[in-house]
Amino acid sequence: MKIVITGGVGFLGQRLARTLLQRGTLIGPSGTEEPIDTIVVLDTVTPEPAIATDSRLSVAIGDITDRAMLAQIIDDRTTSVFHFAAVVSAAAEADFDLGMRINLHGTLAVLEACRALPHPPRLVFTSSIASFGGPLPAVVDDTVPQTPQTSYGAQKAIGELLVHDYSRKNFVDGRAVRLPTIVVRPGKPNRAASSFASSIIREPLTSLDAICPVSPETRLAILSPRQAVVAFLQAHNLPAAAFEHTRSLIVPGLSVQVSDMVAALQRAAGAQAVQHIRWQPDAEIQRIISSWPGAFTSQRALNLGFRADAHMDAIVQAFIEDDLPAQRANT
Repeated sequence: MKIVITGGVGFLGQRLARTLLQRGTLIGPSGTEEPIDTIVVLDTVTPEPAIATDSRLSVAIGDITDRAMLAQIIDDRTTSVFHFAAVVSAAAEADFDLGMRINLHGTLAVLEACRALPHPPRLVFTSSIASFGGPLPAVVDDTVPQTPQTSYGAQKAIGELLVHDYSRKNFVDGRAVRLPTIVVRPGKPNRAASSFASSIIREPLTSLDAICPVSPETRLAILSPRQAVVAFLQAHNLPAAAFEHTRSLIVPGLSVQVSDMVAALQRAAGAQAVQHIRWQPDAEIQRIISSWPGAFTSQRALNLGFRADAHMDAIVQAFIEDDLPAQRANT
């Protein structure tokens, strides 16, 4: 099997690549576990440090909208594509042209590269709960229509429709997973509107200050990196028939208030850690976050075996175990 991960130098892409290398197999065209021969990680930068030293893994550098390059990478040997490459929420809102080029036209370029193959590869597209918006019920479920209130959300919703239609035409065997906010992301703050949700846990654990631009009462639906990788593999391995009328699926998330996150930090690291949080309201970030659903459920996903994290303390502990040592070393 050959697997391509776009945006693979991002922390989720790297984590997925390492997980696949450790597993050694994935559901293939036969519908059974097949050995992984090749993993190509595509991004605009080289990972530092290297993702892994493994003869099965290679890194390709290039622009996701470069169709000639994609045709070389997503070739006849490709059986699976995980499409993570994207411009994050606040950046896509601030720069409309950039968001459209990467989030929409980049996705279309990936789909066209898959369409050119003699067989439809499995494709996992990472969408977002930002594709919802406007007046929302207290708990969003599978029946709530997508009415995004940001350019990023609109681009992800369009991507979902494209994945569905390319699958209907048998150009790909696609599945789109709508992700909650991923917490705790290792590394440094980025331009995602939800970046603070990781910062208020990550930075205090390394004795650094973090800015929280939203109120303590703000509610978020969140998912740990551990559980996100589990969801990617579950979505990939499901047979096409499991998706029924739509190739889109809400990944269950844990619904918490920002104050709940802070309380979990205090339980894990003490009151001194909480003192590193600086509350600095930002009306634009609050607007974006408040337009997203803070709680949702997906009976379809639950019936298919997808699960949220058990509680906020488990999410903090997962970061401490998986990423905190490296985070401290790079601080």
